[in-house]
Amino acid sequence: MFKRLQTKLTVLYAGLFALALSLVAVSVYLTIANNAQQQVRGELAATGTVFDSVWALRTQRLRDGADLLSRDFGFRAAVATRDAPTVDSAVTNLRQRMGLELAFMVGIDGDVVGVDPAKIDIGKLWSALDHEDGAQGVFVVDGAPYQLISAPVMSPNLTGWIVFGARLDDREMTALEQLAAIRLDAQVFDRRGETWVTTDKTADAKALGALVATATAAGKAVSAPTRLRTAAGDNLVLVKRLKTLDGQTPAALVLRYPMALAMAPYQPLMAAVFIAVLAGAALVVAASWALSRDIARPIAALEDAARRLRRGEAVHVDVRSSDEIGHLSDSFNLMAAEIREREVRITELALRDAETGLPNHLAMEREIEARMARLAPGEQVVVGALGLDRFTVLRSAIGYALFTQLVAEIGARIQVIDPEAVVGRLTTSTLCVISRLTALTDEVVPLIEKALVDLAAPVRLGGELVDVHMTNGLAAAEAGTIDAPRLIEQAMIALDQARACGRKVSIFDAAAYGDPAGNLSLMSEMLQGVATGALFLHHQPKLDLRSGAITGLEALVRWAHPTRGLLRPDLFVGMAEETGHIRALTDCVIDRAILDQRALREVGHDLTISINISGRLIDDAEFADRAIEKIAAAGARFCFEITETAVIGNPDVALGVLAKLNAAGIPVSIDDYGSGLSSLAYLKQINAEELKIDKAFVLSLENDAKDALLVKSTIDLAHSLGLKVTAEGVESRQALAMLQMMGCDLAQGYHIARPMALDKLVVFLGDWQISNPLPVGEG
Repeated sequence: MFKRLQTKLTVLYAGLFALALSLVAVSVYLTIANNAQQQVRGELAATGTVFDSVWALRTQRLRDGADLLSRDFGFRAAVATRDAPTVDSAVTNLRQRMGLELAFMVGIDGDVVGVDPAKIDIGKLWSALDHEDGAQGVFVVDGAPYQLISAPVMSPNLTGWIVFGARLDDREMTALEQLAAIRLDAQVFDRRGETWVTTDKTADAKALGALVATATAAGKAVSAPTRLRTAAGDNLVLVKRLKTLDGQTPAALVLRYPMALAMAPYQPLMAAVFIAVLAGAALVVAASWALSRDIARPIAALEDAARRLRRGEAVHVDVRSSDEIGHLSDSFNLMAAEIREREVRITELALRDAETGLPNHLAMEREIEARMARLAPGEQVVVGALGLDRFTVLRSAIGYALFTQLVAEIGARIQVIDPEAVVGRLTTSTLCVISRLTALTDEVVPLIEKALVDLAAPVRLGGELVDVHMTNGLAAAEAGTIDAPRLIEQAMIALDQARACGRKVSIFDAAAYGDPAGNLSLMSEMLQGVATGALFLHHQPKLDLRSGAITGLEALVRWAHPTRGLLRPDLFVGMAEETGHIRALTDCVIDRAILDQRALREVGHDLTISINISGRLIDDAEFADRAIEKIAAAGARFCFEITETAVIGNPDVALGVLAKLNAAGIPVSIDDYGSGLSSLAYLKQINAEELKIDKAFVLSLENDAKDALLVKSTIDLAHSLGLKVTAEGVESRQALAMLQMMGCDLAQGYHIARPMALDKLVVFLGDWQISNPLPVGEG
């Protein structure tokens, strides 16, 4: 929730303190409220007792007045004679003297004197008076409750009743309230029908009436003080059941005291507690903020320092405290210092050659980048790749340790010759020299060749002089043209170009280097071409010089590139060998050759097809097994052409593969014989059926007697070994005639036919006439 430690600590401490103070405040409030409630309950009970006393005193006073009037002789005579004016005068006089609200006379016949009979329920009143001598209690007169006291009038027999009443109105209740020690609210409720009513028409009357109904239903004269929540607030209510005149229509006195009044004296105390809580919370917030700041500020400093340390910056956290945070800061500073020292050491090791102490490849790249950043327009960074020749022989002769000393000595010599140059080690036998030159021109080459003479002076190592031979490749670039790794790569390529040309110094030749990246992409496109059928075969016929018939074909792969057009095999076959894609290419050629041979058979030409097999596949037993399986399944007649040197790499495996092919009925032809380092020993071991003389000897056969002698001797040698001989590169009638005279078995070349597509081949074979064995073939 909170992202800052300071905020978290402040909220935590302030929240805990506020919770504690809130609990204290609630406890204080509940204690005060309970005490106030108990006090009000006591006051209500005391007021109820006072009311009982007041009620008894007033009852006695009314009874005394009623008895006095009922015993008066004149009054009884007036009642007996039914002298209504006299009765009324006597009743009114006594009512006024006693300060009563109501006084009247009820005769035994139901006549009423002193009050309007319509205001009284005569039947209920007469029944109550007749039921009990001296009946007294609450009775409703003219819609208002009254406390009535009656006394019988005997003249000498019962002639009626004198009734005195005190109205239980607001004035009476106010007088009662004033007798209480607390500010009570007194009301009298009487039930009329099913509803309890009172003369007070406040909003609380309905709720109080419901409480009175519940309390009086229990049958108790006095109920315990009850807590009642009304619209006006929380109250404590005491209900006292009142005796009624008829004993059937109940009435009750309700004493109510608002709790707000009970809590009013404590409000200053509660306000003081609330203020104390707020003040304490504010103080705790301020103190917690200050404390958390003292804690969070060092932690934030440590976090910032850790972030800077991650970026490799030198950091130090200044915390002057002796607590755990101070110890943590000291430990962090110590760790940062040790990390910095290790970084310096690691950087030094990362940028230095551990054996010679010279800057390494990465250091040279950084130096080149730094120099490029400082170049002026038109200036270049000149980089040389200085390679020690005969590296393997030299290291084998002097040992690894002395060879390392030799490299270091050469680096020191360069620094002596050119103190401004930066020398580093690229590979085991190659040094990188970043020259102080700012341009690479042809005039620089003689200067560097002269410097190489000085560098190539013999070096004394272990008490012996060691001859040194070196070659230098140069490359240069302006800022923004290429990056440092690419510039070093160009210098290394220039070194290889110099060695290939036999020169001591060479400048990087981009045209001669070509586009390796494009060649790699070409291999990826070749695999796609294999899958899509973009690679196909052309076939060159092989002529039997004895019969004049076309007895075989050599399958030559072609590639119709979607953007480059028809590509020569020498452009992608050699590259396929170098990149490991030659297996996929050869599988494609075999599959196509099977289809082409099947198509030729269908038109009546059953010819053996020769397929060139790379030396990289001769020692691949898995390839041989797969090829044998395909050829056997198709019933094809193939001959595999291999170079003699193909078995040199792994002769045991290669000769085993050739034996497996021979056992499977796939003849082997030794291709390009005489073009390489021909070995009679391998020629003797290879189980082949055919030997193909390289076209380099056949092309000049009619003009060079030595070539003719070599061809004749090779034919004789092959025949002696039981091999058939095929001559490649036959491009003239004279050469063909000489080969026939020498006893050559087969010939192929442009004079016979150029390599052609399958449809043209079918036409060619159909037009071939044995009677005319020497036509000029079409391309």
